[in-house]
Amino acid sequence: MRGKLVVGNWKMNGGLAANKTLLAEIKSGWAAQRGRNIAVCAPYPYLAQVSAALDATPIAWGAQDVSEHDSGAFTGEVSARMLAEFGCRYAIVGHSERRQHYGDTDAVVAAKAVATLAVGLTPIACVGETLAERDAGATMAVVSRQLEAVLGAVGENAVKIVVAYEPVWAIGTGRTASPEEAQAVHARVRARLEHSGATDVPVLYGGSVKPDNAKALFAMADIDGGLIGGASLKAAEFLAIAGA
Repeated sequence: MRGKLVVGNWKMNGGLAANKTLLAEIKSGWAAQRGRNIAVCAPYPYLAQVSAALDATPIAWGAQDVSEHDSGAFTGEVSARMLAEFGCRYAIVGHSERRQHYGDTDAVVAAKAVATLAVGLTPIACVGETLAERDAGATMAVVSRQLEAVLGAVGENAVKIVVAYEPVWAIGTGRTASPEEAQAVHARVRARLEHSGATDVPVLYGGSVKPDNAKALFAMADIDGGLIGGASLKAAEFLAIAGA
């Protein structure tokens, strides 16, 4: 049976004092239930703080990116092995901002997913189309291409990943795909995962998810939760979304 998962992506935000307050509020406000899980993905400098704050709680944590390399002369990079060493559970790979601003190709995203799985971490593999691609009717062609790259690389380990559909035009813009629009893409993603034997892989939606639209989105048959950006920086909003 597929579980429900809501993941907060802090992006390049945070500070020691603000993080302490946010994490404390999330911990005190989250009532864990079977099959419902939450996690936070923080910038690298704060991962030790997040790890210490969430130790012995049901709240998982992760990184916002990871290197495809295990070690070596890659200044500024962080390997999956390093993350795993002190308790990381998830690593986001292929976020649209990494693809757009830092040139992460489908092949690089797939390699990052493989590296993450190799040390027992769970990659949250992001797929999604730009506004231009959507207007050109290429949504499923783009999403399928991105997903196939990951599935082809991870092989039978596809059962161990999480997929997040994030239409690029809805990220941080205040625009959101309607529940029906999101469901249509999720259903296609789900069908492809089932074809690979990955029936129980959670498929999350990301793109301006707020407390007032989360319930309708999460009510869709193939939407198993969310990858939450700005709203994850406010405990009350994040908890309200998770509660939906």
